[in-house]
Amino acid sequence: MTHVVFVLLPEVHLLDLAGPAQAFSTAGAFGQPYDLDYVAEEPRIRSAQGLSLTARTDWPELGPDDLVVVPGWSAPSLRGGPRISPRTAGRLRAHHAAGGTVASVCAGAQALGQAGLLDGRRCTTHHQLQDELAARHPRASVVRDVLFLADDRIVTSAGIASGIDLALHLLATRHGPALAAQVAREMVIYTRRNGNEPQASAMLRHRSHVDDTVHRVQDLIDTHYATPLPLTRLAAHAGVSPRTLTRQFSRATGGLTPLRYQQTLRLERAEHLISHGATVESAARQVGFEDARMVRRLRSRPA
Repeated sequence: MTHVVFVLLPEVHLLDLAGPAQAFSTAGAFGQPYDLDYVAEEPRIRSAQGLSLTARTDWPELGPDDLVVVPGWSAPSLRGGPRISPRTAGRLRAHHAAGGTVASVCAGAQALGQAGLLDGRRCTTHHQLQDELAARHPRASVVRDVLFLADDRIVTSAGIASGIDLALHLLATRHGPALAAQVAREMVIYTRRNGNEPQASAMLRHRSHVDDTVHRVQDLIDTHYATPLPLTRLAAHAGVSPRTLTRQFSRATGGLTPLRYQQTLRLERAEHLISHGATVESAARQVGFEDARMVRRLRSRPA
């Protein structure tokens, strides 16, 4: 079972914590259970909203597949926020060095900066804190006006509710877009927000529209992206003609056909498998391609 460790600092924002925690917890209902832990330097932490939280002061044993998440906190500036201890900074660095993923929500990026994990990497934070983060960590490349960024297993997100977008992105990357869509539906939220960055899942990147017919078809493709899905089947699922579906799908997604959307999902999943040690041939077959030639062809195709 994958661990997610939330590092709680004084004045933590409840939604920074609760949003991602709910997403990872909900994933268990769809066959991907996560074990959630909450660690802090004191056994009780007061949240920004006045609710006191209990946490463990010792860290669980973590492996490369586990996640560490630092939620943000309430402070007028990063300068006025909490500092992580050398022990916590060392834990963050060690987990990343061992192959694990470290993420932050909102002002939590400052904790990653204090640990030296933003140096030489692209990152983001709440729009009101971006200039200060850039000034305090000049070796980081702070990207403005995005919801989240992933760079070498360091994942940072913007303010408050963007932690949910970050969690859905991580679920889609690890388990495929269908799971992320299921979790989002269970949480009664839209899976349509993204950072307008290449790191964002195609499921999120091409759902910034309000066409329910197209969303229903995308739900089906997300769930069965590795299997053949003829246009006639998709059209019947949506209750429209193939020609109407093609026209609506292209208009809603910015020019994609249903097949092109499915291929994009397959390629993103294949790239993830390859980055985790699979051969191109093996990854291609796992995502539904006959062989590696299609992966190579899609890689070379203009975006």
